[in-house]
Amino acid sequence: MNHVLSALAKHASWLPETLIRAVFSFAADAAWLLHIAGVRQLERNLRQVLQHRDGQVDRRTLRRSSRKAMHSYFMYFAEALTVGARSEQELLARIRGEGEGFASIQELCVESSAPIAMGHQGNWDYAGFWANTAIAPVTTVAERLKNEELLKVFVSIREELGMTILLTGEHGLIGQLEERLDEAHVIVPLLADRDLSRHGVFVNAFGSLMRVARGPATIALETGRPLYVFNMHREALDAAGRRVAGIKHGYVCTISGPIDPHPYEDMPKEEAITALSQAWVDIWSAKIEDHPEDWHMLQPVFIEDLDLARMHGVPENIDSISRTSAGPSGRM
Repeated sequence: MNHVLSALAKHASWLPETLIRAVFSFAADAAWLLHIAGVRQLERNLRQVLQHRDGQVDRRTLRRSSRKAMHSYFMYFAEALTVGARSEQELLARIRGEGEGFASIQELCVESSAPIAMGHQGNWDYAGFWANTAIAPVTTVAERLKNEELLKVFVSIREELGMTILLTGEHGLIGQLEERLDEAHVIVPLLADRDLSRHGVFVNAFGSLMRVARGPATIALETGRPLYVFNMHREALDAAGRRVAGIKHGYVCTISGPIDPHPYEDMPKEEAITALSQAWVDIWSAKIEDHPEDWHMLQPVFIEDLDLARMHGVPENIDSISRTSAGPSGRM
């Protein structure tokens, strides 16, 4: 499969986009119908979101939502792997920006820079291309994949779209990002909605607890830069938009914030990082509830699905909550 994906990215212009989308749409339906492990986990995550939003969710609603989510997820791969065959005009017709923070970050980044917290939503390759044009050049971090060939493909795609890519595990990664933020006209968006390492921060979200990356809060606090929040969802394009974009659906990039880090500076460091992380998660999670089908989280993220006994650096108060929730049997 990795070889197929790599070949598709390298030769995207050889095949009609409608055919590629049809194949990925079929694959999404197949995975959904087979109810594979990733789909089951996706549904557990969606249930948490929908129950928090609506108070309850029946199986039919959950299955319908998970099918939409799988189509959104697979379309991301179809788009990301074939973005090299799209013209700049097509891409710009597929993406637009909005939100109370949009004008603010545009104005700020004329002469300054800003970090952005974001989650696994929509198509972050399209988002990076759009942000380069609409806001400022992007420097971001990509996960270091086990498959080197596929890693090179994704890094190459993002670099061709104008992004500067650093990899997880690089020495002094936070320092490199902070150096970039010292420059004018730069943004640093970071995928931060899941981090199960000892460095992750537990926050409240959707009536539960989840562990997010500390990077956005840490960078905002150490640089004094305002922290923005990014959400992304699909929308149907109008007739004029479809003609230029060449497809029926595009994306909305919503910028929220800014969150001023200065009120948190007098707190102890870990307390400040947790509080600022909670602040951006509160904003981000509210937008997730508006479009849960575009949140591509097929991995365990909520405390109910985590084995805290195998995790490092779990605060004592979180461990106590987990054990209380588990009850006498020791299982949640």
